[in-house]
Amino acid sequence: MVAAAALAVGVVAARPGRGDRTPICEPDFMELGVVIPHHEIGSDPGAMRAFAQGAEELGAGHLLLYDHVLGAGRDRPGGFKGPYDSDTQFHEPLVTFGFLAACTQRAQLVTSILIAPQRQAALMAKQAAEVAILSENRLTLGLGIGWNKVEYDALGVDFARKGARLTEQVEFMKRLWSEDVFSFDGEFHQMELASIAPRPTAPIPLMFGGSAPGALDRCARLGDGWIPLGSPNEKSAACLEQIRAVRAEIGRGMDGFAVQAQAQFAGGDPDRWRGHAEKWAALGCTHLAIATHNAGDTDVDGHLARIAEYREAVAGVVQPVV
Repeated sequence: MVAAAALAVGVVAARPGRGDRTPICEPDFMELGVVIPHHEIGSDPGAMRAFAQGAEELGAGHLLLYDHVLGAGRDRPGGFKGPYDSDTQFHEPLVTFGFLAACTQRAQLVTSILIAPQRQAALMAKQAAEVAILSENRLTLGLGIGWNKVEYDALGVDFARKGARLTEQVEFMKRLWSEDVFSFDGEFHQMELASIAPRPTAPIPLMFGGSAPGALDRCARLGDGWIPLGSPNEKSAACLEQIRAVRAEIGRGMDGFAVQAQAQFAGGDPDRWRGHAEKWAALGCTHLAIATHNAGDTDVDGHLARIAEYREAVAGVVQPVV
């Protein structure tokens, strides 16, 4: 297995932040993170443990995990087009993070993104609170609305109202995490004089995906950070400008606001990875996670070797955490 000590690149000590490292808009460095290869890692809990621990040893300050409850069959009536289907494995994020909380010590556990509107808000708040407690406040919830109507239909949620439902969920969950018995009477959620227990001992950071104007407005008003899906280009810069403008309008500014981007190992080389990282740094990105799937050997050692190679290529721009 690849060892962190094998790489002669600089590392930085953990500092207050997302969880115990405060995300900042104009960082001294971008924090190194890793995308968990949800499909290629397979279903062996030992492999999952070894990957997470190996990534942490290599300096991953955060572990990202994607979310889909269902995958559609491509031979369904009318066909199905999408980047994944019923043969693609997605590990349920909150259950998986409960497991990884016991396997890791430092890395922040980040959903990227959890498709919140298709879930029951009170149950989601309860599960997230439990992960936050078990991980000693290392959970960050990245939230979004998703795109696959098949999932919404199967889960009994109105696809057309997903954005409004997410906005209300955030208000409801924040109160569940912080208040004792209360009542709630929203469009999508109703509760009379109830609460969850135990509750997290610190606020759970919330980040949002999406680049549509409504998604960016929600992110700016309700979020602690943004999870861009695209590249460090003019579109991403424009999205960040909209977020800044909204936050300035409501008097919040960008202090403490994270930008959680991703890099792809596949199709790259050291020069391309470094150039990509430098472009994100110029936009004010605070966290950059490397995705190692679809790029070679699918065993744990193969993925860890690619993390190590990427880490060396972007040294001084993207920094490991120890």
